[in-house]
Amino acid sequence: MVRFFSQVWRPPYEGKEILRQCYQIGYKSLGLITMTGFITGLVFTKQSRPSLSEFGATSWLPSLVGIAIIRALAPLVTSLICAGKVGSSLGAELGSMRVTEQIDAMEVSAVNPFKYLVVSRVLATTIAIPLLMSYTAFVSLMGSFVDVHLSEQTSLPLFFQKAFEKITFLDFAASLTKSIAYGFTIGIVGCYQGFYASQGTEGVGKAANTAVVLSMFLIFIEEVIIVQIFNGFRTV
Repeated sequence: MVRFFSQVWRPPYEGKEILRQCYQIGYKSLGLITMTGFITGLVFTKQSRPSLSEFGATSWLPSLVGIAIIRALAPLVTSLICAGKVGSSLGAELGSMRVTEQIDAMEVSAVNPFKYLVVSRVLATTIAIPLLMSYTAFVSLMGSFVDVHLSEQTSLPLFFQKAFEKITFLDFAASLTKSIAYGFTIGIVGCYQGFYASQGTEGVGKAANTAVVLSMFLIFIEEVIIVQIFNGFRTV
């Protein structure tokens, strides 16, 4: 991390590589994110309805779903999906380049491999995952709307009005902060494991596996810390 922050501000800036990585991480994850987000919103709504029905409070369902998705589910689901898909890809890709001595060849050719390979990928995950999080939140709310509309015949404008009724700027700020932190974590862990892989092909598999497990573990730790921080702001 120290090496990343010391080089991220220095030229040359690998703009094309950052955009290419954003495409690989963001666009190519849309299919999986769409399906996962839609099912998350649909299932959460179905599971929440019986409990609210006992109190005659099914009209609160859009607000409940909106709060749950914006505050917690969208950033967490997005980051966990990307930790599995993107984290393993980063670890395996850089690990294979390390064990086949491609990174050493870049150093001999007077190219800064850390700047080109690591900085660009970490920036790409930090940029792409917040964008994916926003898309996941929208898709999850659409999944919730489908269930609510089929059960209560609620219109789309009314559903979104109720869903965002209790959402504050602090909720959006917390969600954005989480997704940025999770994206940076996935990128830095995946690149670290791959960039310093060893022991041949066995090390590549180990780097990919460790990148996923460690990223998910750190994401849950960060979730607890960020929630506590923003809960402190809410009580002020």
